[in-house]
Amino acid sequence: MPNTKALHPVAQAASASDAQVDKKANPRSLSGLLPFLRPYRARILGALLFLVLAAMATLAFPLALRGLLDQGMGGTVSHGDRLVAMREHFLALFGVGAALGVFSAARFYAVTWLGERVTADLRNAVYGHVLKQSPQFFETTQTGEVLSRITTDTTVVQTVVGSSFSMGLRSLVMGVGAMGMLIATNPVVMTQVLGILVFVLLPAIYFGRRVRKLSRSAQDRVADTSAIAAEVLNAVPVVQSYTQEAAETRRFALASESAFDTARKRALVRSGLVAFIISATFAALLWGLYQGTQAVLAGKISAGHLGQTIFYVILLVSSVAVLAEVYGDVLRAAGATERLMELLASRSAVAEPSTALPLPAVEGGSSLSLQNLSFNYPSRPSQAALADFSLDIRPGETIALVGPSGAGKSTVFHLLLRFYDAQAGSIRLNGVATNQLSLTTLRAGVGLVPQDSVIFSTSAMENIRYGRPEASDAEVIQAAEAAFADEFIRRLPEGYATFLGERGVRLSGGQRQRISIARAMLKNPPLLLLDEATSALDAESERMVQAALEAAMQHRTTLVIAHRLATVQRADRIVVMEHGRIVDIGTHAELSARGGLYARLAALQFDLQPADL
Repeated sequence: MPNTKALHPVAQAASASDAQVDKKANPRSLSGLLPFLRPYRARILGALLFLVLAAMATLAFPLALRGLLDQGMGGTVSHGDRLVAMREHFLALFGVGAALGVFSAARFYAVTWLGERVTADLRNAVYGHVLKQSPQFFETTQTGEVLSRITTDTTVVQTVVGSSFSMGLRSLVMGVGAMGMLIATNPVVMTQVLGILVFVLLPAIYFGRRVRKLSRSAQDRVADTSAIAAEVLNAVPVVQSYTQEAAETRRFALASESAFDTARKRALVRSGLVAFIISATFAALLWGLYQGTQAVLAGKISAGHLGQTIFYVILLVSSVAVLAEVYGDVLRAAGATERLMELLASRSAVAEPSTALPLPAVEGGSSLSLQNLSFNYPSRPSQAALADFSLDIRPGETIALVGPSGAGKSTVFHLLLRFYDAQAGSIRLNGVATNQLSLTTLRAGVGLVPQDSVIFSTSAMENIRYGRPEASDAEVIQAAEAAFADEFIRRLPEGYATFLGERGVRLSGGQRQRISIARAMLKNPPLLLLDEATSALDAESERMVQAALEAAMQHRTTLVIAHRLATVQRADRIVVMEHGRIVDIGTHAELSARGGLYARLAALQFDLQPADL
């Protein structure tokens, strides 16, 4: 067994998760599924009805069998009368079998439909909830972990809701019915057997808790492997360029080995639990069957009565065996449900206002007022990203944010979009505090062109249309032309219908950036945020896109982040930032003449001395 402690991330995740398992052991965790089952009460009742009818048909079979043995094959009646009786009893047996087939098929369809439907609803609810989380959530939660819960854990729940739970209920009904019939026909003996079975349940409960904890831990270990795979597969070029394929394979193998070892322990305990329950139950029921055979030999019951007893014993033993298996599945689903409910219980740090205000329109763009903002990222509470930041922006104004890396430029964008909320200060958009606007209203009026262009696994047409899903093809093409993307898109194998690959792997960096710019242009927002929008472009493409961006900036408010100062020289004002604070504001000419931080940055880029600017 490899030493998983050598792999620090996996070992830490494992120990943290195991501690979490012990803390969250709750036998009622499956109750979290009730909100997803409640809308389908009618179908659940229908499934239960078919389940009970199928169980009753099964329980009726031994009664028909007893009549066949005692009346059709025995007794003192004539041979002809026995033949007639046998036909009647065989027809009765066939009727019971046909009813069992119909009711079982109806139960199977109803329960399978319910499992698929509830699983789809659960998966959609978890995915939709995760999409609403603020970036703070993803600072501490790995994407692979979330994917594992959405896929693996929901599949475990589906197994229980769509199969195991139904089998368990059916076996429970049949087991209770068989036990009731056995007690009714042999009350003294079967009461003894029932007392023995009570003692079987005590160790079963103990081992069941152990199985449940191991099930949760096993699912966490699988999530570790998913997290590693998701991280590495998104960085394959980097892994290969540093020749770390073997190291990453070993890292994944260690995580997989940890998952296997936990699953092996779970399977071992669960197997022991199943073996114990079946063996103990079978031994107890054999005692009852032995007593029944003694009663036949003593002439106290008939052969048909004994056959009925044998059949009910078989039903009871098989029901207990199925319940033991189902119990293991339910315990495993309990762990999966806990993990899913954790995601659904998470709350975004950015809350919607209790009463959202409307956003008034302002001619010429949007007005912004940022007053005394102070902000620390949750992952870096001791380091201020912004400190006492104040800035007023007029409608239609173009503001450039410049400064060294870590100055807080992107943080301003994050706060404007309410990806985070500042610890102090306020932001007002068109005179309304942004925390009084619904997130949909706020973000619908903002267009963002990020530094790292996001391209989805779909066509060029649909990637641009993402900015405004209801836009026509003609409007999409017009936006692409404005972003100087139309020409290269038409050269693609299928033009605008060309599939761009995962993360746009079929495009160059500059082409991806122009797709992103076209998407923002199609949205046509009054406030435009450009985060290094031309950083991935060559000189010729930058000139074309710069012209397109200048056209897009007309009649709207624009904030531009740029390290390449050549792209911000035409801004109405340039805000110079350092260590989360504003250190200077002015035009390019004014800032260059002052000889401060901006002049030094410009000198480095333009290869000039501050005195020459």
